[in-house]
Amino acid sequence: MNVKRYFAPTAREALRALKEALGPDAIVLSNRAVEGGVEILALPGEAVGALQAANRAAVAARAGGDARPASAPAPAAPAAVTRTTDEADFRVSLSALAASAARNASRPAPQPAAEPAPVVRAFNPPRIETADYALRNRDGVLRAAAAAQASAPRPPASGPAVFSGRAARPETDEFGSTRVRELQETNARLMAELTGIRGMIERQLAGFAWGETRRQAPARAAMLGELLEAGFSAAIARKLVEAVLEDADRIEAREAVGAALDRLMRACASDEDLLDRGGVYALVGPTGVGKTTTTAKLAARCVVRHGAGRLALITTDGYRIGAQEQLRIYGRILGVPVFSVRDAADLRQTLAGLRNKHMVLIDTMGMSQRDRMVAEQAAMLSGAGDVRRLLLLNATARGDTLDDVVRAYAGDDLAGCIFTKVDEAASLAPALDVAVRHELDIRYLTNGQRVPEDLHLPNRAYLLHRALREHGSASPWHLQGDEAGMLLAAGGA
Repeated sequence: MNVKRYFAPTAREALRALKEALGPDAIVLSNRAVEGGVEILALPGEAVGALQAANRAAVAARAGGDARPASAPAPAAPAAVTRTTDEADFRVSLSALAASAARNASRPAPQPAAEPAPVVRAFNPPRIETADYALRNRDGVLRAAAAAQASAPRPPASGPAVFSGRAARPETDEFGSTRVRELQETNARLMAELTGIRGMIERQLAGFAWGETRRQAPARAAMLGELLEAGFSAAIARKLVEAVLEDADRIEAREAVGAALDRLMRACASDEDLLDRGGVYALVGPTGVGKTTTTAKLAARCVVRHGAGRLALITTDGYRIGAQEQLRIYGRILGVPVFSVRDAADLRQTLAGLRNKHMVLIDTMGMSQRDRMVAEQAAMLSGAGDVRRLLLLNATARGDTLDDVVRAYAGDDLAGCIFTKVDEAASLAPALDVAVRHELDIRYLTNGQRVPEDLHLPNRAYLLHRALREHGSASPWHLQGDEAGMLLAAGGA
């Protein structure tokens, strides 16, 4: 019988190799941890019959002709099964079985004797592990190999280290990482389910709260729906309806909401704080919001009040075709000098030469609020000296879009905002909502292309009327029934 030796960095790879070479019925004689990996000794599956035949012949020989008197001590038989100290199971000792088989074959046939029948010892065959069993119980094999490697003496440091194949890698790393990934995926699914359940509960609670509000304070609930229709955010709408009493009627509710909104607005009723004080102001905002036209309107108003010699215009818009020429035309009409700058150094030099001017207006290049150049433009203006910015907000835009614009252009040097295209907007609620939440001073309103007629100071009554205008029942934007509560529930979730 030819014993096969298999060596691999891990027990799993060694078992896989012997299974491919000897088949699933191979006999694993022993396995131990050696330097650089695990060593396994194995026999082909057909060797089982030979081993069992040898053991049966040894038992028959001892039972038939090798009996001794009961008083004589029996000689110790060669050990056919040995127990290792590192493992709990029995292993086949090939050398003992082979020696026993050889002695039985060479011994002459015993003669029958009249002595009492000898005591026959029961034969317990050794436990034989196949490659399939070892693969299924690889955890026990790994633990036994690790214990053997820990108890084995280490080679001296002075001798050269000899490694066979690649370095041993713990099998637990592979199984552990797989288990971690499975747990992470399970946790992600549980979190998604919990989030969905939480949203359902919040929507249910919001629906209950809305129904309770409609029963206890119908005018407050109706006013909340009107504010959502107009374009106010849910946060400002809830804040405004807090001023409505539970027993108020529809007219009293509208008056209470209007008074609350009037208190929150920061509308400047006079432009003396801006034009009379003077200074350097840069008009900023997204593309197409009307910066150049609004600059010309402010310039015309300043010329009427202080004269053309007290004002200067600067343009930084070198990207849009005809932008500088458009401002120069306005400058020639008003008799005001117009300067064009390219960068921060040029702007600082130009402003240094205009220190004697009462007011300097800067027309900037329009860009998206998500463009990284917005931050660069703000840095250029702040680095040029005491420059205040006026943010232009398109009154026709949605509230979330205006929110993005304000967040992108926010800063300590922001002197307020100007609502443009008011004549094109169906409601001023989104613009007022953003101005209230970000605490912006409303400086001017523009409602057309005429210079300077279409520039106006903010009128509080006009702003409230345009913001709280009620939609007709036939309007597709009119909320009916519990739709306002559904909007609030969706927003809360």
